[in-house]
Amino acid sequence: PLEAAVRVGAAAGAVAAVADRHNRAIAMRNLEIAFPEKDLGARRAILLDAYRNFGRMAAEWVHFFDLDSANIERYVTYDGRENWDEAIRLSAGRGILVLTGHFGNFELLSVGHSLHGNPIAIVQRPNRNPVIDRAVAARRLQQGNLTISRKGAGREVLRLLRQNWMVAVPLDLDVRHGIFVDFFSMKASTSDALARLAIATRAPVLPAFMVREGTSTRHRITILPPIVAHRSADRAEALQRYTQQFTTIFESMVRRYPDHWNWIHRRWKTRPPGEPRFY
Repeated sequence: PLEAAVRVGAAAGAVAAVADRHNRAIAMRNLEIAFPEKDLGARRAILLDAYRNFGRMAAEWVHFFDLDSANIERYVTYDGRENWDEAIRLSAGRGILVLTGHFGNFELLSVGHSLHGNPIAIVQRPNRNPVIDRAVAARRLQQGNLTISRKGAGREVLRLLRQNWMVAVPLDLDVRHGIFVDFFSMKASTSDALARLAIATRAPVLPAFMVREGTSTRHRITILPPIVAHRSADRAEALQRYTQQFTTIFESMVRRYPDHWNWIHRRWKTRPPGEPRFY
């Protein structure tokens, strides 16, 4: 049963935290960047909780096909629905761009949203393992969701926005050719695609993240106030400003729920010119 599986998953995650030496070293470096004020013990505690959360996510992922419109309310509800209503008003039929990331049970975000009757399109980077990629896609495509390959996604995103879709764009990955914005205490190379799309289409950007209630199987799709990006005479400055604003929102969620983020990702891998890499 799902509740028991989640407890087993958390225990397995704790074992993985001990065994996964390579990724643990990356995560501890990231935690040092993010929380320089915390001592070593506090950072280790965050990482252990993050691994436990990975285990819970894996257990829930196995059970995704057991979820349906009749039982989804037991596991996924909304927090901040008034912000979504405001985004619909601001959109005026131009669609909605969703600012999100690999935070909490991010795979459940699209599944839960669609089972509540709200299919969504997700910009993604396909998994290099085709078997895993097919398994992930099968769950993401439940109940009418769509996936969009990140490479060359712009045209498809514009088409879907014209059809008044919600399109989710994760903004927490290192990109080789991005713009540098502040993320915690260090510059991070970040995609400006969300800012470009928001400025070009005037579709509101709605921040939405999956937050687990304690260690339970219950989650809240947490929706923050929407942002409307405006054109500026200095386009480069506008892209920098909005990408920074979106990144700051994501950082605020990680600060509130540090065990919800993927600390093993090499988020600060790409460095500004002249700075050495450190992973």
